Amino acid sequence: MPVFDLLLKGGTVIDGQRTRRFTGDVAIAGGRIAQIGTVSESDAKRVFDARDLIVAPGFTDGFTR
Repeated sequence: MPVFDLLLKGGTVIDGQRTRRFTGDVAIAGGRIAQIGTVSESDAKRVFDARDLIVAPGFTDGFTR
């Protein structure tokens, strides 16, 4: 049974904590980030292939309100 609503799989994760970027997964549950790292596709209802894309969880655009 899926635990997460959405899984962004295999993207380049830049988490905003001044750590090096890495290739990984970001899982979303209930509209919130639930897990970052390696997540099994079978744990998600929907899977989005994020290879060759930047995934920046927690990014806030300071120019919009």
